[in-house]
Amino acid sequence: MNQDHAKIMRLSAEERSAQELETLHANDPFDKPLGWALSPKMVETFIMGSDQMFKTKAGDNMKIIPKYIGDKHLVQVAIATLASDRALILVGDPGTAKSWLSEHLSAAISGTSKLTVQGTAGTTEDQIKYSWNYALLLAKGPSRAALVQSPIFVAMEAGKIARIEEITRVTSEIQDALISLLSEKLIMIPELGEHVSASRGFNIIATANTRDRGINEMSSALKRRFNFVHIPVINDLALEMQIVSKRTKELQSEFEVKGEFTKETVELLTTLFQELREGKTKDGKTKIKQPTTVLSAAEMISVLFNGVILSTHFGNQKVTAEELARSVIGAISKENQQDRETLLEYCENVAKYRKDKLWQAFYQSVKKVV
Repeated sequence: MNQDHAKIMRLSAEERSAQELETLHANDPFDKPLGWALSPKMVETFIMGSDQMFKTKAGDNMKIIPKYIGDKHLVQVAIATLASDRALILVGDPGTAKSWLSEHLSAAISGTSKLTVQGTAGTTEDQIKYSWNYALLLAKGPSRAALVQSPIFVAMEAGKIARIEEITRVTSEIQDALISLLSEKLIMIPELGEHVSASRGFNIIATANTRDRGINEMSSALKRRFNFVHIPVINDLALEMQIVSKRTKELQSEFEVKGEFTKETVELLTTLFQELREGKTKDGKTKIKQPTTVLSAAEMISVLFNGVILSTHFGNQKVTAEELARSVIGAISKENQQDRETLLEYCENVAKYRKDKLWQAFYQSVKKVV
C-alpha cells in the first residue's frame, strides 16, 4: 500500500485490488463486450476468486482472493445481465453484501466503482441527470462548461457502470426519471438542444433492501427495465463463519488492529446470530424469540471487529466472551431496547445449557451487561 493510500480510511474496490485487476487484464484470453475492462469470465474470477496462479507484471505468481462468498451461478447471472441492454438490481435483506458485490462488479467491468448515486428521500432529478453551475450559467448562459454532470451522465458518456444505492428510498417521481434513460439510453439536454447517447459498456447496477421495498415501491414500468437478482441470507454455518472471519481480518489489516480472535469465538457468534435470526436452535429442538433487529453477516463482522478493538486497547489482545457480549448487546438492541431482554432470554434458555466453556463465559458476561 502506498503512502497516500495509507492515509485513506476506506479505499475503493479498484484501489484495494489494483494489482489483481491489472494481473487479470494482462492474462485475459477471452472476448470482452465493448467497453469492458475484463471479459465476463475474468470478472467472475475477480469476484469469486481462483486457486489458479496468474503471472503478475513483475513475474510473480498471484492467486485471486474471493471478494464475494456465495453462489457463483447468481454472480454469473448478474454479470450476464450487465453485458445485455437490461440494468441489474440486487435485492435482499440488509447486510447481505449487495453494495459490496455492486462495487466489485463495477470495479472489474469499468475500472471504477465511484460513479455512484446514494438513494435517499432527498435524491433529486439533478443527481440522476445533470444540474448547472449557476455562476457560469448567469455569466455566459447555457453551455457545456456550465453543465454539472451526474455520475450516471458521466457513466453514459464514458461507457461505464453507474451504481444507484437503495433505489427504493428514492421517491417515485425521481425513479420515473430513470425509465426513459434506461429505455432510450440517452439524456436530453433541452437547454442546449442536445442529447447524450450512452456509449457501449454503460449500464446501471441498483440495490434495494427487501425491508425498504414498501417505502417507494418501484413501478411496473421501471421494474421491467431491470433484471432482479436476489442475494440470499446465508444460513450455512461454516460458510458464514468464513465470510465473517475473512472480512474481519481485512478490516484489521486496513485499520492496523492487532487483536486476535479464535475459530471458536466466530462459531459462537455465528451460531448466536443464526439461531436468533431463524427463531430456533440449530438442532430444531428449542424455539427462540426473534429480535426486531436485522442480524446479518455485516452486523456480525461489526460485532467481531468491535470486540477485536476492545481486546486490543483495553484487554489482553485476544477477544474474550466479555468483549463479545459487550459488542453483541449494542448490535441486537439498536432498534429496540426490549431486544436486550430477547438476548437475555436466549442466554437463559439456550446458552446456559451448553457445556462449552466459551458459551458459559458468554452467558455470564451477558448477564452482567444486560
